[in-house]
Amino acid sequence: MIREIIIYPDKRLKSISREVESFDENLHTLLDDMYETMVAKNGVGLAAIQIAVPLRVLIINIPLESEDEEVDQPKENTLEMINPTIVDKRGSTHYQEGCLSVPGVYEDVERFAFAKVEYFDRYGNFHTIEDDAFLAIAIQHEMDHLDGKVFVEKLSYIKRKKFEKEWRKRKKSA
Repeated sequence: MIREIIIYPDKRLKSISREVESFDENLHTLLDDMYETMVAKNGVGLAAIQIAVPLRVLIINIPLESEDEEVDQPKENTLEMINPTIVDKRGSTHYQEGCLSVPGVYEDVERFAFAKVEYFDRYGNFHTIEDDAFLAIAIQHEMDHLDGKVFVEKLSYIKRKKFEKEWRKRKKSA
């Protein structure tokens, strides 16, 4: 089921998500709905809080480009992370990020270049993943949501003020 995505500056996006304790059918339904919602909105990742569920759950599915330049995000390629924790991070990189909760806005954000993360899958199995490319950026972006942060909060003071002014103007004309 496709769910509604909470749009900035909705106060629920500031919520700190709580740990998942039951790896049950409710969690599986949430993950399935998150996947459908993310794909329907042309996203690469989604945190549960973005659909008003304050649990430490996120998904990422980096699109594959086929020979005919169709974008494909097969469900089996979806990385489902429950209760993720960054256990190692280093380096620095900049990447232009966007967010389904801040539609139409893309800004350069500084992130760690490398991240090693421990997490559980939908069945409660423990995993570790590490990456020094786009996946590391996407994981950090989605994990920020679990801590009540949106990527625009990482902008410099001047860029943030400019964003806020333009965002208010856009909301008024909508």
